[in-house]
Amino acid sequence: MERFVRFIHVAPLLLLLWLPFAFAGHDYGQALSKSILFFEAQRSGYLPRNQRVTWRADSGLHDGKTSGVDLVGGYYDAGDNVKFGLPMAFTVTMMSWSIIEYGRQMAASGELGHAMEAVKWGTDYFIKAHPQPDVLYGEVGDGNTDHYCWQRPEDMTTDRRAYRIDPSNPGSDLAGETAAAMAAASLVFRHTNPAYANELLRHAQQLFDFADKYRGKYDSSITVAQKYYRSVSGYNDELLWAAAWLYQATNNQYYLHYLGNNGDSMGGTGWAMNEFGWDVKYAGVQTLVAKFLMQGKAGHYAPVFERFQQKAEYFMCSCLGKGSRNAQKTPGGLIFRQRWNNMQFVTSASFLATVYSDYLSSSGRYLKCSSGNVAPSQLLSFAKSQVDYILGDNPRATSYMVGYGNNYPRQVHHRASSIVSIKVNPSFIGCRQGYATWYSKKASDPNLLTGATVGGPDAYDNFADERDNYEQTEPATYNNAPLLGILARLSGGHSGYNQLLPVALPVPKVVVTQPKAAPKPKITIPPASSSAGPVSIVHKLTTSWVSGGKTYYRYSAVVTNKSGKTLKNLNLSISKLYGPLWGLTKSGNSYFFPSWISSLPAGKSFEIVYIHSASPANFWVTNYSLA
Repeated sequence: MERFVRFIHVAPLLLLLWLPFAFAGHDYGQALSKSILFFEAQRSGYLPRNQRVTWRADSGLHDGKTSGVDLVGGYYDAGDNVKFGLPMAFTVTMMSWSIIEYGRQMAASGELGHAMEAVKWGTDYFIKAHPQPDVLYGEVGDGNTDHYCWQRPEDMTTDRRAYRIDPSNPGSDLAGETAAAMAAASLVFRHTNPAYANELLRHAQQLFDFADKYRGKYDSSITVAQKYYRSVSGYNDELLWAAAWLYQATNNQYYLHYLGNNGDSMGGTGWAMNEFGWDVKYAGVQTLVAKFLMQGKAGHYAPVFERFQQKAEYFMCSCLGKGSRNAQKTPGGLIFRQRWNNMQFVTSASFLATVYSDYLSSSGRYLKCSSGNVAPSQLLSFAKSQVDYILGDNPRATSYMVGYGNNYPRQVHHRASSIVSIKVNPSFIGCRQGYATWYSKKASDPNLLTGATVGGPDAYDNFADERDNYEQTEPATYNNAPLLGILARLSGGHSGYNQLLPVALPVPKVVVTQPKAAPKPKITIPPASSSAGPVSIVHKLTTSWVSGGKTYYRYSAVVTNKSGKTLKNLNLSISKLYGPLWGLTKSGNSYFFPSWISSLPAGKSFEIVYIHSASPANFWVTNYSLA
């Protein structure tokens, strides 16, 4: 994300010269597929075998090493190579919310599996970034040094220092948003991967407790984030946001009480908003709490929740232009909040309008605006108008989604897409060499950043497709995340919706696979097999006997290196182990190779044996390396 001040001089486009709008209709299913694909271009770490953006390669493979923690993985936020925790967590929350509401529509278009993979790429990283209940790593890399360089992520020579929050250096907004992301994601995986969903919930609950107990703004602790992702709204909105998602994920009354008891004092019922994004969550909280109210879950907090709902409807009316303080729009009808990456506010607001339209329709209610009652369909029509603008129905007839339509940005402000792929030219590209050779090149990007939604036009619908015009041509993950839900909704037709009823997601058509360095979900059912990247662990019950009236079981767990390289530095964690174990070396709470081997060649295995009077223990891989 670039934030250096720069003025752009673009000749105003007279209304009389508007190009004809492309009202022939859009292929929302195709736009959805492309939007999800963009997240694969933003991946950091070891890329999986099913990686579809083939011009990218592994990067950031030593992230966290100097801090003694594995922080390989996650997402680059925009056109740079920094991993900023706050926008990354918001991205995962919004992708998860999109799937929770419209996963069936994604499944019908064959994209649910890809969307779930995109979420899991983020949550796998968050698990690593949260190694202790009160510790969370919130940034890898430094925006200042990163912006000095124009390099492919595969060539990075910039500082990859890791920055964290803890009780002495709190960050309630960062911890709260990450808790929200993991709670929302737990709903995504509840039926297809319950062990993983439970792991996410455990982290979410710990992070919420950490955020609430040790209060403070994260950018006061991680000061290098201030220039790029300053928490202007503070942390009260994230605490309410996290509580709302934890309530939805757990149905635990503690979180309902938290919303009811703190809604007034923390601003949930007081802030009337006309924006929603990675910093300001109030409109999102108000929309979720309004949903709980319409579901009949408010109980004796109904008066408080009604005040939340009033503010949610203030936001919706503002978007429609039917409120007391309406959102600004361009002459072409696009919501306009600011000239730097305005599109982030467009997609987020459109998503809230979409889900709220369906909440109202499901409850048989109208939207109450100062101008009078408004039909829910008008909210969906508004969201559709914003998406159609993005896809090309605008005065310039320009698609602001790269790769969609015929007229889209070709000089995207994005390091990886603007420099020749390392697979095409493996020669190292230095820090300043990238600026001299590639950044200043007045030509289309060598790599198509398919699905990326760029910053978009100015207040007068003007747009300059120039790489140095970062305010307009830089994409971001949090631009795309809310789009997933809207596009799925628009592609799915207009019948059969009741968003107030719980819906189990169908099994995705695309199998969710693990990245090479991802932790392994826990094994709970014998015989079972699982893998974390190249490491496979297969459990088997070998025998059982009765002694003293109690049944004992002997289990075998075979660990296999499925990669083509030598496996080293294997680190396992084990829970629910109640008896003796042979075949591993224990140190603290971690387990390592047995004393007689220090590595495992390609294709080879070794066996672990343990005995106890219970079902199999849970094994998962927490670290390894390949050589």
